[in-house]
Amino acid sequence: MSNADEDGSWLTGNRVYPQIAARLRTRISTGVYPVDSLLPSEAELGREFRVARNTVRRGLAILEREGLIVTVPSKGRVVTGGRDESMSYRYEVIAGDLRDAIKRGELAEVPSERTLRCRYAASRNTVRRALAVLEQEGLIHARQGRGRFLGQK
Repeated sequence: MSNADEDGSWLTGNRVYPQIAARLRTRISTGVYPVDSLLPSEAELGREFRVARNTVRRGLAILEREGLIVTVPSKGRVVTGGRDESMSYRYEVIAGDLRDAIKRGELAEVPSERTLRCRYAASRNTVRRALAVLEQEGLIHARQGRGRFLGQK
């Protein structure tokens, strides 16, 4: 199967997915897909490159391993552009941000799970894991049915 990109060059050969990754990598580096933007869906990219979704998925997996994109549940793939935080697990990034804010005295209360999910475009499990890290460190504590609070019990 052969197919052309908007620049007129053709994707050819048995292993098209590295070529898809290269094209998307170029678009990220040139700002066509800026940091924090959503990539088109697998289906859209499949139509554009005239390949199966699985082929697109394999190309996207290359970019994810390189830290250029992350998959956000219920949102899609978000461009990170290779920021250092993409090399950490998402929950570690969230925990680190909250830890820093607590140490600087910028938080009067622990943000709700919903607030954190929206702020970081993260799943509930990711947010809960970040909060569990802070609980283990003694920076916050939970009261059954009441919420999470700064400091130890």
